[in-house]
Order: sequence, then structure tokens, then C-alpha cells
Amino acid sequence: MSRLVVVSNRVAPIKEGKVAAGGLAVGVYDALRSSGGIWFGWNGEVTATPTLSSETHGNITYATLGLTRRDYDNYYRGFSNATLWPIFHYRIDLSRYRREEYEGYRQVNHMLAEQLQPLLRPDDVIWVHDYHLIPFADECRRLGIRNRIGFFLHIPFPAPEILTAIPPHNELFKTLCSYDLVGFQTEVDRQAFEDYITREVRGLVGADGSMTAYGHNFRAKVYPIGVMPDEIQQTAASYKGRRNLIGRKASGEPCQTIISVDRLDYSKGLVERFNAYEELLNRFPEHRRNVQFVQIAPTSRSDVKTYQNIRQQLETQAGHINGRYAELDWMPLHYLNRSHERRILMGLFRNACIGLVTPLRDGMNLVAKEYVAAQNPDNPGVLVLSRFAGAARELNGALIVNPYDTAGMAEALDRALRMPLNERKERYESMMLPIRSADLASWRDNFLQDLRGPNTRTVRAEKIIRVV
Repeated sequence: MSRLVVVSNRVAPIKEGKVAAGGLAVGVYDALRSSGGIWFGWNGEVTATPTLSSETHGNITYATLGLTRRDYDNYYRGFSNATLWPIFHYRIDLSRYRREEYEGYRQVNHMLAEQLQPLLRPDDVIWVHDYHLIPFADECRRLGIRNRIGFFLHIPFPAPEILTAIPPHNELFKTLCSYDLVGFQTEVDRQAFEDYITREVRGLVGADGSMTAYGHNFRAKVYPIGVMPDEIQQTAASYKGRRNLIGRKASGEPCQTIISVDRLDYSKGLVERFNAYEELLNRFPEHRRNVQFVQIAPTSRSDVKTYQNIRQQLETQAGHINGRYAELDWMPLHYLNRSHERRILMGLFRNACIGLVTPLRDGMNLVAKEYVAAQNPDNPGVLVLSRFAGAARELNGALIVNPYDTAGMAEALDRALRMPLNERKERYESMMLPIRSADLASWRDNFLQDLRGPNTRTVRAEKIIRVV
């Protein structure tokens, strides 16, 4: 089997040959371990003199390098997270475009391709991840690299009308066509990409589903990322520590718990979620003293002003809710701004009666799947899920809500708190079917099988139809 070369913005931390236990890290690590290969990308450091370093554990080589302050500001803080991230999440109002940041974004992709080239073998298969690296294949092709290269987008792909807010959108998405295979989380994302290709640049769609644009023939398919349900179930069921964190008031009396776990980001709908919880306590006073909300939101991109603002807003809201409703032996809202170990989170999920996952826009949202997989099958909780999360297209047993509807979310929480056991079991079982059938291994194996399949880069004009 050919080697696998994984390229991502960040390489998962290495500790005695083990990687962090996140979904992407675990899936990539298992794929690399089975075929051998390289994990290549930024090491997370900002330095005046970036140098490539490598470390090998077993049959996996971790090749990483730092970024200069200028590259970090332009490539990472700038175009990736100040332009692409908000626009891909439908927040044009929060996006900005600066030409020098786009040029820096392209320059870093070129530099990374140059650094990777000497490490490659002719039969290596390259798997590139996420929005930071859209031009990476194009830079590789310019260097003469002819290996199979696939790209997977972990975040949403917006409608063409949104994408055109990026001034160099034609130039940018021309580079995406240099991949052999482009993967998306949902059919909505793939269709949006096809709409852009066919409407904006008059690309072609083949009878076999392949696409042709800018002289490149490639494929675009859906690969919903999953979790490892058996591992989650085992971890959640076996965790015994700190169970008193949730489910009890200070007096020791039982208390139903709503739990949310998100990275601190405006796309996650945290402000709207806090408003909905306050609405629940206001409209349904019978739940006061009988429910608590635990929001875990580790800070991210703390050097970006937009993220500083949302943190301040949430701290103000949390103080307002607790100040208005708290009693001596009951705290309605626990707002935590730090990370917790995975095993602790799975234990918290299992003991929470409601998983509240309400992003304003999300590619998939693995927390939704993890919450369901962690439940006790004999007494499962209820998932309340935003319609704008990719997971909503698979988990039809959840209570689907619109995060912009405060009253509707409060009513869904009330319904979940009152839901009888037989209905909870039915909903849990219906959600576990897609979670098991489209698990993390299936996502990884299906993508790599298609990437290693027949080459589609040769254009066969007789099999192509023009879409008007």
C-alpha cells in the first residue's frame, strides 16, 4: 500500500508516539499507522527562524515547522480566520479582507508545499485538511508534484452569493480544482460547491458526477465525519471520578443537567443559547431549582478582538442569569472557560439529561454525536440540536431547533426535560443507527479509498455535459 501523507494546519501534539484524542487526530493517526507515512504541518510556534524538524514514532514521521510573526498574522490570524472563517460560517458582517493577508496566505501555502516536496515519494497519497490549505494542491502542481492529492473541508461551504464577498474568490477557488478529490461534510455543502463551479465559472459536471473547471477534472463527494461510538460508550460508562460535578444541588438533592461543550466562537451560538436558557427559567418557573446548565467553552484565538468581545458578552450574560435566579443552594448556570480531559467530558455527557448543541452554522459538530454515543441505553438523555449543524442531517432523533428562535429553543428544552423514558429510548436508538454506520473509520476509509481509486484528472469530453 502507498504511504499516506497528511497535511493539516496544526499537527496533533506528540507524546510518546501518541496523539491527542480528538476526532480528526484519532482518525488520521489510525490511517497513518495502518499504511505508514508523514503528518506534516505547523507546530503551533511563532519564531523568527522557522526550520523543518521531524520526529518518527513507529512508521509515522511527524514533520513540523514554525511560522514567522508576519506569516502568522497574515496567513492564520488574517485571511484564514478573519476572512475565510466568518464567510464560510455566513458571517459576512464579521469578515474583513486585506490584500496583504491574502498574499501572505498564498505565500505560506507555497512555502509549505516547498517544504513538503523533498519528503515525498512518487506513489505517496496526500490528504489535505481544511480551509487554511485550500491552495495547497495548486502550489504542489506548480512545483511538479503529480501525486494523488485529496482535500477535506471540515467547516461548512457557503452558497455562491456568500463566497463572492471574498474579492479574489475566482482565483482562490480555481486552486481548489487542482485536487483530485474534494470532500464535504454534507450534501448541502457539496451542492453549494457545485453551484459555485457551474454558475460562477461555468464549469462542467460529468455524467459520472465528476467536475471540470479551469482545465482540471476532479471529483467532489460527501463524507460525513463520525465518532468512535464503542470507545465513547466504554469511556463514558467506566468514568467514576467527579460525578458530583453535575446532577446535584449544593444540598445533595437531584438536579437535571443540561450540558454544552464548545470552543469559544461566535459561530457556536453561545449568546443565543444563554438567552434561551434564561427564557426557559422565565417562562417555565417549575424548572427553577430542578435544572442546571453547564457550559464548557475553552477560549480560542484569544488574540483576536472578535473573540475577546464574545467572551466579555458571555461573562456578562452568565453573571446576569445567576444574579437573577441563583439561590444559596442552587446555581442555575455553570460557565467554564477551560478545557477538560476527554474522559471527563464523556462522563459528564452520560450524566446529563440534555445535550444542547445549537451552533449558528457548523460543518458537522462531533459533540452532538459524542453526546448521544455516551448515553446510558437504559436511560438516555435528549439531544437538542440546531438545524444548522451538519449532524442534524443524520440525527433525526434529536429535537431540532432554530438557534435564532429564543422561545422555540426554550420550549424544546422544556419538552426535553419532561420527555418520558420510552420516547427518549426510541430517539436514542434511531440516532445510534447512523452514528454506528457512519463512524470515524468509515469516514476515513471511504475518503482514502476514493482518493486511491481510478485517476479522474484526464478530461473525457464525450462524457461531460454542460450545466447552464
